[in-house]
Amino acid sequence: FPRVFLASHTIRAAQTLNTDTLTPVGSCSAPGKKWVRPSGFDTGLKAFNSLTKQKEPLILAREGIATWYSCGPTVYDHAHLGHACSYVRFDILQRILSRVFGITVIHAMVITDIDDKIIKRSWEENVSASVVARLYEDEFKKDMLSLKVLPPSVYLRVTENVQHIIAFIERIIQNGHAYATKEGDVYFDIQSIGDRYGKFVGAVDSHSEPGDSNKRDSRDFALWKPSKPQEPWWESPWGRGRPGWHIECSTVASSVFGSQLDIHSGGIDLAFPHHENEVAQSEAYHQCGQWGNYFLHSGHLHLKGSTEKMSKSLKNYITIKDFMQSYSADEFRMFCLLSKYRSAIDYSEGSMSEARASLGTISTFLHDAQAYMKGQLQCLPVQDANLWERLAETKCFIQAALADDFDTPRAMNALMNLVYHGNCQLQPVTKSDGTPRSPAVFGAMSSYITDVLDIFGISKLQSTADVASSSGSLEAIVDQLTRFRSDVRAFALARQQDDPSTGAPVKRGPYPDRMPLLKACDALRNDLAPMGVLIKVRSVFSVHFHSLLSCLH
Repeated sequence: FPRVFLASHTIRAAQTLNTDTLTPVGSCSAPGKKWVRPSGFDTGLKAFNSLTKQKEPLILAREGIATWYSCGPTVYDHAHLGHACSYVRFDILQRILSRVFGITVIHAMVITDIDDKIIKRSWEENVSASVVARLYEDEFKKDMLSLKVLPPSVYLRVTENVQHIIAFIERIIQNGHAYATKEGDVYFDIQSIGDRYGKFVGAVDSHSEPGDSNKRDSRDFALWKPSKPQEPWWESPWGRGRPGWHIECSTVASSVFGSQLDIHSGGIDLAFPHHENEVAQSEAYHQCGQWGNYFLHSGHLHLKGSTEKMSKSLKNYITIKDFMQSYSADEFRMFCLLSKYRSAIDYSEGSMSEARASLGTISTFLHDAQAYMKGQLQCLPVQDANLWERLAETKCFIQAALADDFDTPRAMNALMNLVYHGNCQLQPVTKSDGTPRSPAVFGAMSSYITDVLDIFGISKLQSTADVASSSGSLEAIVDQLTRFRSDVRAFALARQQDDPSTGAPVKRGPYPDRMPLLKACDALRNDLAPMGVLIKVRSVFSVHFHSLLSCLH
């Protein structure tokens, strides 16, 4: 696979995309509610677009470049597994785009560091809202690092973009799509855009935001609201206040990418009203009919047996920190890979055990293949032509699966099938029959499997890490095992002495009743040989730890 994701180039590209930060540019499509297929670079992929509720060809504005905006966290508490699932899933998608299809992803993410929940938390803790926000922003970034989520090209905080937000709101008012009230609120005027509101199917009548009676339409939503006593505030043309929720994303995304965005991502719960309102604001500001070309939404994470999503408000969540006490980042990634990114997913000990077992199966094969290539594992004759053919077929199948809406379950099924057929050929025997060996095909298979896992962010299997961290313990265990065997064997081989009471000579040889011990020592040596632990007669032994660990698993 091509490896073209270069962070420095990505950041430079992001910085040069839109030099006139908040000036509309006329590159988005004409007004309308119906999705318009973009013109530009056809990637050859298909992605499920929430705007059309079906798979669409993924076409980018610039060849080899994907502009990507995602809603970041509201930093008032620890992140939980529901958040982790969405961020890891989209991290996998971005890795696929860059590593498999050679597309540089320019990813911007907003950090919501001013919000009702942050203010409430600051009152509870008797500290400023900024202290709360910075604390949990840092915790969020540490959590993402622990899950091996690649950081975006740029993080942008809401509080550092308030002046841009005010300018953005002013332009929407000038364009006739928002209005201010005498109380200092600014609302988006839904009626001003006619039937263009409701691009996400079923959204039109499903929600209205609370507000004062001066709203023209119950669906109108706040762009700016006056601050209450003891709340943070900024000066604005409408008085002291702070931004509404939705406006921050439209402003920040536009400040980085201008009037044209390739991909917008987030959890399915954000589709309406958040993303619906983002679209309305952005198209009203830029005066165009299609600001974001593709909206990708991830499915909810549920605790098994519950129909409700994992949520802080429902108090049914597991923090990322707590989760990482029991499982690894690789195991969580495998858990995510085994389902489609846009599907709901059940979390349970059983589902995590399945992910762990899948990693263990792959790890065992890689270790056995390594032992075979080194000549440390003797096997029956290998049908290498069949394996070469399966490897080629697997490569084509996985490429096609990932091009079809990033279908990681199908890709992983193909990879596990390749591992299965490889394992079928690695049948250990005690002694080689001298037939030609086939190490090259196992080298090719191992290299490909490792590359695919690395693309998905699984760069070091858990069992491999265990070996690295506990190799000293394994060495000590095998050392004790072989010493014990040597002592038992020496005891069994001890020769009889003359009878000390009579001095009469006896037949000098091993004690007959100790012969079973000698046979047991030989059996142990023979049983360990196919596993890569070779014990020589003179107590000199060679230990191949990866193979040993494979058989222990």
